Amino acid sequence: MSDDLDDLDDLKAAMKAATPAPDASRKAADIALARKNFAALQESREGARLTSDHPEKRGILRGVRQMLTTFSTQFPIRGALTASTALVALGLVVVVPEWQQGPDMFSRAPAVREAEPASGQAVRERAEADAATTALQSEERMMADDAAGIMPEPAPMPMLEAAPMARAPERYAVGALKRVAPVDGEMVIMPAESSTEAYPDADQNPLKIVAEEPVSTFSIDVDTASYAVVRSSLTNGQMPPEGAVRIEEMVNYFPYDYPAPEAGEAPFKPTVTVTDTPWNPDTQLLHIAIQGEQPAIAERPPLNLVFLIDTSGSMHAPDKLELLKQSFALMLPQLTEADEVAIVTYAGSAGQVLEATPGTDREAILAALENLAAGGSTAGQEGLQQAYSVAEGMAAEGEVTRVILATDGDFNVGLSDPEALESYIAKKRESGTYLSVMGFGRGNLDDATMQALAQNGNGQASYIDTLAEAQKVLVDQFTGALFPIANDVKIQVEFNPERIVEYRLIGYETRALNREDFNNDKVDAGDIGAGHSVTAIYEITPVGSPAQMADPLRYGEAAADEGASGEVSEELGYFKLRYKAPGESESQLIELPITEGGEVSADMRFAMAIAGFGQLLTDSPFLGDWGYAEAIALANGAKGDDPYGYRAEAVRLMRLAESLDR
Repeated sequence: MSDDLDDLDDLKAAMKAATPAPDASRKAADIALARKNFAALQESREGARLTSDHPEKRGILRGVRQMLTTFSTQFPIRGALTASTALVALGLVVVVPEWQQGPDMFSRAPAVREAEPASGQAVRERAEADAATTALQSEERMMADDAAGIMPEPAPMPMLEAAPMARAPERYAVGALKRVAPVDGEMVIMPAESSTEAYPDADQNPLKIVAEEPVSTFSIDVDTASYAVVRSSLTNGQMPPEGAVRIEEMVNYFPYDYPAPEAGEAPFKPTVTVTDTPWNPDTQLLHIAIQGEQPAIAERPPLNLVFLIDTSGSMHAPDKLELLKQSFALMLPQLTEADEVAIVTYAGSAGQVLEATPGTDREAILAALENLAAGGSTAGQEGLQQAYSVAEGMAAEGEVTRVILATDGDFNVGLSDPEALESYIAKKRESGTYLSVMGFGRGNLDDATMQALAQNGNGQASYIDTLAEAQKVLVDQFTGALFPIANDVKIQVEFNPERIVEYRLIGYETRALNREDFNNDKVDAGDIGAGHSVTAIYEITPVGSPAQMADPLRYGEAAADEGASGEVSEELGYFKLRYKAPGESESQLIELPITEGGEVSADMRFAMAIAGFGQLLTDSPFLGDWGYAEAIALANGAKGDDPYGYRAEAVRLMRLAESLDR
């Protein structure tokens, strides 16, 4: 043991003798140079993406760490002491820039900007350029030291900054940390959800007084984007933005087994049921179910698809362009030789990357998808114009032609104004080419624009957050999403003031229509696809109920009683529905009286649970003490046949929301 210590003392003495005396002027010059290099390095890496790994051959600490590991493993005592002494002898110095010095160093730290998304090739090119710059600086320094006869000292280590947590409202702050995901073989820090996302600005439907406003009119909605966005937020540890919660889309996300039309009847069948309200024993729920027919798949018309794909820089992420490619690949087995696919992309400029190709030529379609890369700004206008031009060239009599826009919604070049986009799309739908929209990724999701495009393009808006969601939208619901059985479907309910004093429509805020729009066939409305079901729910307050919230009108009761007698007085209201057969300009009418009772199925109870869940997410004032526990119990008791686990997943999301919303 004494021999080991003697050897160590000799080594320390030798290294001390070989170490030059400190030079104060040289140290000051080195510090100044380090600060200058640090600032230059930050500027040169402005577009670089933060990664979880240090670049190879960058900095002395990487080698020191390896040396310590080796010595401490193979030579536990002597090796570790020797290595420690060597570090002291080297005079290792970590330089702290001025903005980090002092007790308030963090408060004065400069803001770190989010790196602009770039392709994997661009990331590698920037890394190579940085390495070359560093090597050149190191070589120049060594030459200068050699000329002055000075032993080399380690260069200052570049400071690694931690990306700041995005600021968010307190309710949404949980889980706002950045997450790491693989891109091009690298572990890339993906941006957290931020305030750049945009959602439709619509207040919750208010309570209506029947004596003042007895008629409610709205367009049906079969979009499902809202539920997937809510799921994306909750599974990432955040409550969803309030504007993202559209209750009708959450309710209509699930398949239901409602009574279907018989052969020879209208293409869909409405069923109206009245039952007790789960969250208020003094009100009732009016449940409206519409089930579309499911034509034989073999008899479907040929399909012309134009994939309009956003390849702008913001799409460079695993949950955006890469997920998009995988999602569209899932759809291809559903296509036949009579179907055709074309691909148009848009970024700095628009371009067609695949001409009209038979749906069975999967190799060519997959190759075109695989070659797509993200980069540039978003020329949304040019992309839409070219996609419609390609679609018009593919269209033929008796065929279905549709443009499918896949984007994160970041339209920042061209027709970026939602109203201008709506007008443009509305004109194009008259030609028979419909537009569906699929959103990908979070952070800059422009849900408001996507909704406007889909609603005005007679298409469906979906949000794809997982490959399982792509399976649901593009495979399981393939015919419903792409083959319409009815256009411009509108619902109107007239409530009987003798029986109902108040009502409110739960959801459909962005689908409201004027009373006179119901009979105006020029007013656009929603479409129903093959096999689709649509659900709408009203909460109604019977006359005399203690739940009545508004004072009765002094002069309105007599007017309400006039004409209400006999058979009519037994009706709670009257249901009317208008629709157009595909390709027709004149609507047809379905109507029936609304009476109490009706069989309440498990499907209806589950829809009510989801409606309650949506209201909890938006802090609805109408639920009283009814909370997540009650919603979970109602949903669990009504899951019924759940072959794909959608309903079980909804219960898990309710439990997550209950934990996060505290």
